[in-house]
Amino acid sequence: MKRSQLRRGAAALFLAAALPLPLAATAVAAPAPPAVAATPAVAATATRLTLPAPTGPYAVGRDTLHLTDPRRRDPWVPAADARELMVSLYYPAHRGTGGARAPYMTTEEARLLLEGDKLTGVVAPEVLAGTRTHARTGARPIGGRHPLVVLSPGFTLNRATLSLLAEELTSRGYVVALLDHAYESFGTTFPGGRTLTCVACRAVESAPESTARKLMAKVATGRAADIRFVLDTLTGRGDGASTDTGHGQGAPARRYAGLVDPRRIGVAGHSIGGNSAASAMAADRRIRAGVNMDGTFFAPVPPGGLDGRPFLLLGSLDGHSPAAEDTTWLRDWRRLDGWKRWLTVRDAGHFTFIDIPVLGAQLGVTDPTAPLPGKRSGEITRDYVGAFFDRHLRGLPEPVLEGPTPDNPEVLFQRP
Repeated sequence: MKRSQLRRGAAALFLAAALPLPLAATAVAAPAPPAVAATPAVAATATRLTLPAPTGPYAVGRDTLHLTDPRRRDPWVPAADARELMVSLYYPAHRGTGGARAPYMTTEEARLLLEGDKLTGVVAPEVLAGTRTHARTGARPIGGRHPLVVLSPGFTLNRATLSLLAEELTSRGYVVALLDHAYESFGTTFPGGRTLTCVACRAVESAPESTARKLMAKVATGRAADIRFVLDTLTGRGDGASTDTGHGQGAPARRYAGLVDPRRIGVAGHSIGGNSAASAMAADRRIRAGVNMDGTFFAPVPPGGLDGRPFLLLGSLDGHSPAAEDTTWLRDWRRLDGWKRWLTVRDAGHFTFIDIPVLGAQLGVTDPTAPLPGKRSGEITRDYVGAFFDRHLRGLPEPVLEGPTPDNPEVLFQRP
């Protein structure tokens, strides 16, 4: 596997960069941006980015939790002591309740993301940070217990980049925990005015390829431990601390235990977050279903499989077809021992399955190496990931998962 594939950064966030860049963007130079994207950020400040409206029947409430796990030291900065997470906690809410729209990300998070992707001066941080969401803080939860889905973002990426999927699942009746893992993104804002940067990125970037692969496996297994800790906390079994972030109601995480059905838990992620989903399932039988969105399996699925539990592979045709250079999907597909689907999407890229192409399209730019329109990127992710969890956590029939459909000609069913 090529080194640039090993450590995919979030290059070409809103541009049409033709090659994925390494994390430090030193080995491969970015091509010139297209004319429509080459204007200074000042011109972009008039643009108001907006997440697509979720399609489900429920309004979306959101709180922001700061969790610390006293049982584990941070794997990247041991001097930091306890492992920390930021969690956007989404829940189905009554329409017409709640206060302001929840923020997309902080301006400092946006600045660091754009800086990390060599896009300073192209898109204003205030524009990205000001993306309009549909979640409301302080909204009144719908009663009863709901299935829980935990989401983990790609390496270097802030949790906000999975907001479209989080809002969609919540509108369908799920509680969603969207995670930021300390020191694994270009920038994540924590309480107390701290914005932590990507120590893990620097470790991977400076390592030889064989060591970098091992470090990426460490990311996946470390995140699996994060996910298990979040499950303990949200089901009332954990002993982690939860503090007020100032972005939501700020109540302890255990207040949501009454909303979560512990018998219906799923996990999904993008890139290394998708690998983490499988690693979490391997370590925790409470997780009933999982999704990997275009992520290499640096940490393999166990040879004995996942105890018959369902798993969905959703990726780009060029990057994750059975004949692609990333052979980990074919290896681990053979190990999956339950209901499974391997779907690839024509004209997709590594970032098709997150918010990036949807927001980029609103700025009038696309990636020529991944020409699938931004609107379709969001629709495909929403429809197939939503259908998977609806089938396996809610028992609903989902014909879209049974084979190709005329409405989704881009989606191919692989049967190696």
